[in-house]
Amino acid sequence: MNSLGLFYVSASIALLASFCVITQKNAVHALLYLIVSLLALALCFYLLGAPFAAALQIIVYAGAIMVLFVFAVMMFNINQQDIERESQWLSWQSWLGPSLLVTVLLVEVLFILQSQPAWTSTESQVTLIDAKAVGSLLFGPYLLAVEIASFLLLAGLVGGYHLAKALPHKPVNKEVNQP
Repeated sequence: MNSLGLFYVSASIALLASFCVITQKNAVHALLYLIVSLLALALCFYLLGAPFAAALQIIVYAGAIMVLFVFAVMMFNINQQDIERESQWLSWQSWLGPSLLVTVLLVEVLFILQSQPAWTSTESQVTLIDAKAVGSLLFGPYLLAVEIASFLLLAGLVGGYHLAKALPHKPVNKEVNQP
């Protein structure tokens, strides 16, 4: 299988996992599919000749941003009834989809690593970009876009907190008609 075929398989996994993210009713299951989607996108970046972007995709998105999402899910108001209901839903079938997609991605990565020539080869079709060049671009001409993205993430986190917090209960005043 050539790299174009591997790219299409990775892109299909990314699309399928992204569809599962928006159709899942359980937030934790949606997060699992989101991780699969981000890993598939990292593999697409690698196959397009951007190994540094693939590494950033895995480290930043599949790592750090997913930790933020897990914390946001933890802030939601989950009571004992929700935990019991989720424990009834949690079965091996709920892990089958993400496990299957990640297994296909792992087979693709192993195939790519096996079919690649030695990493010390002098002929390289990929132009490597170091971290300094990416940092210069992100904090140079694209500084406004980076800051807007950070504010959007912060606004989403604050909005999620306010939507998830428990509303204060007002005591019910029972007025008694007195003669």
